[in-house]
Amino acid sequence: MAERTNTTQTRTLADLAMATGAANAAAQQQRELPEPQRDAQGRSYATGKRKNAVARVWVKPGKGKITVNGRDQQIYFARPVLRMMIQQPFTVANRTGQFDVVCTVTGGGLSGQAGAVRHGISKALTLFEPELRPSLKSGGFLTRDPRVVERKKYGRAKARRSFQFSKR
Repeated sequence: MAERTNTTQTRTLADLAMATGAANAAAQQQRELPEPQRDAQGRSYATGKRKNAVARVWVKPGKGKITVNGRDQQIYFARPVLRMMIQQPFTVANRTGQFDVVCTVTGGGLSGQAGAVRHGISKALTLFEPELRPSLKSGGFLTRDPRVVERKKYGRAKARRSFQFSKR
């Protein structure tokens, strides 16, 4: 009885994975994707936040034009680093030049506003094309950065800086 080998018992890990349903997981994941959320004009809307800045972002298919508060992105965000931040979600998702973006940003400074626009673009892209979510999520674009300015405390010059010590 020991000399007889059962072919069903000698399986590779790939066979085992197939038997346990790893193949069904891919099909199940396809079914679990939510349907795209678009308005009557074919746009997806999302809100992005960073520090004290809030960006309302609309994404629609186009040629890659980004308009911020009625102005072109090159005029509004003059520094190349800020423009690069805004383009990151499109680069990661391989969708550069395929979407037009219209957004309004309030609050904060330019750096916070650029971060808010990036966050809003990422969220709007996942609503427009739900299959982009894993790549954007792994890049950290869908997570709101929780860091904000620490409040000033009484008895101190700033949040943590104390007044200059005088010995006499």
